[in-house]
Amino acid sequence: MVKGFSHYWTKKQIREQQAVVQGKTAPTLVIKNATYLNSFRKSWMEGNIWIHGDRIVYAGTDMPKLLDSTEIYDAAGQYVVPGYIEHHAHPFQLYNPLSLAKYASERGTTTLINDNMPFFFHLDKKKALTLLDEIQKTPATMLWWARYDGQTELRNSNDVFACSNMRAWLDHPYVVQGGELTDWPGALYGDDQMLHWMLETKDVRKPIEGHLPGAGEKTIAQMAMMGVDGDHESMSGDDVLKRLDAGMVTSLRYSSIRPDLPVILQELHEKNFRQYDRLLMTTDGSPPHFMKKGMMDHLIDLAVEEGVPLIEAVNMVTVNVATHYHMDDVIGMIAPGRLANLNFLENQENPLPQDVLAKGEWVRKNNQPCFPDVSFKWEDYGFSELNLDWELTRQDFHFSMPLGLEMVNEVIIKPYQISLDLTREELPPDTDENFMMLIDRNGKWLVSTLVKGFAKDIYGFASSFSNTGDLILIGKSKQGLLDAFQELKRRKGGIVLLDREGVTASVDLPIGGLLSSLEMEGGLVEEEESLRSALAEKGYTFGDPIYSLLFFSATHLPFVRITQKGIFDVKKKRVLFPSIMR
Repeated sequence: MVKGFSHYWTKKQIREQQAVVQGKTAPTLVIKNATYLNSFRKSWMEGNIWIHGDRIVYAGTDMPKLLDSTEIYDAAGQYVVPGYIEHHAHPFQLYNPLSLAKYASERGTTTLINDNMPFFFHLDKKKALTLLDEIQKTPATMLWWARYDGQTELRNSNDVFACSNMRAWLDHPYVVQGGELTDWPGALYGDDQMLHWMLETKDVRKPIEGHLPGAGEKTIAQMAMMGVDGDHESMSGDDVLKRLDAGMVTSLRYSSIRPDLPVILQELHEKNFRQYDRLLMTTDGSPPHFMKKGMMDHLIDLAVEEGVPLIEAVNMVTVNVATHYHMDDVIGMIAPGRLANLNFLENQENPLPQDVLAKGEWVRKNNQPCFPDVSFKWEDYGFSELNLDWELTRQDFHFSMPLGLEMVNEVIIKPYQISLDLTREELPPDTDENFMMLIDRNGKWLVSTLVKGFAKDIYGFASSFSNTGDLILIGKSKQGLLDAFQELKRRKGGIVLLDREGVTASVDLPIGGLLSSLEMEGGLVEEEESLRSALAEKGYTFGDPIYSLLFFSATHLPFVRITQKGIFDVKKKRVLFPSIMR
């Protein structure tokens, strides 16, 4: 039998917790005079909350008889709610899982359910799953997905999604969902291997998260029959209702590229829809600059502004999530047996807590963040510095492809016919076309083309931050491409923007060339905003270059992509121009 997250405590620990309720052992912490949320009653209760270690053992009017060495916290005047849950986190948007966990927990989002894609792509199975165990030792509750597809065309897809890998991930107790299902057309139209793993996911009683933007009723119906339980891609009130009508749990999104939450709530309320039990909320992995206003605390605030009662808004990021994931016996409410994840609000108007308990440990106290410092050796798990032990030369500049990539917005790309002379050293300054290369991080293959719409005045730009961790080079000048590559090599990965005099903006990514070691408020937000500002000065007209870099190769988005296999037609699912071996 696969052990789920509910098997968090051992038999010995459960007996010790019972002894506290029986009056034989003192609790480690008591919250007295609490006005706390009863999530099922949807009402406020008065009483005391006993905590032993990381678990709530009692919530009611009594006080324990034994208080030896017990910490007493007087919550008089405060409102206590469960720790918030972000159910759809992408913990690799420059930040790393631990820096995101720290930032989130200190603002009351004590549980994150995370995308596993970088671990799948870059770590072997043993190291990846050991990493899940180590990360769980922090106060944050860090849970994970099991992807079915790579969201791009991988050269080693069969190895990445091998049977042994999929089985190990799905059976891990900290993996609590399958998906997100970005290649739903593949599953829908005959990929029985993917359908097999979807059914296996249901057999271990874990939900499946869809990825169904623009899907019609019949598509949603078929996906429901295949086991999809929830979806976060609603862009309107009607989209939400279609998913609810098909029996799916639906998440309302507020992200840097899809800030739809307020409008969706307005449309639902206009339709007299005020049933929130099957609704969740998510920031959908937004980059650092977008998180400055907070995480789930900010989304609660937005929902309340649109007329959602506070208790319903809190439930949308606590008990609703826990119930959907079959984990309401462990997280999502203030009741015996649950993890001691608690937020202490000053009043009912401000969902940003004054104090926060995560697994019974203070991570915000007296309105000051205090998440413990965690020393973590990423290199022990396979995320070493990016050592580019190969050279890029002018012999690699195979710019002869007749088809280029034209950006419609941050993430939508359409093909266009290249008319410029690609043998020239530099492209004309009055166009928004740039040379573009996707190069294997190990130097084995490359794809060369032009990108239109990214910027007008880039000498050289290089990034090891991408969907697959391969290198992206962009620039007007071929020498600029070489200079940017050399700077990236010198820095051992990251993102660099150059003019002819040198580096104008950069983001260091020492963890595998993919992730920053900086904390969100320890320089990372400033680095990202400096990069965004510098790119805007060079003619980047969209709102989020980090998503652009991430999605250049993402084959779940229209219309063409640059991938490990070459230029790929998303609709026809075929390679138009293959990558070249070096």
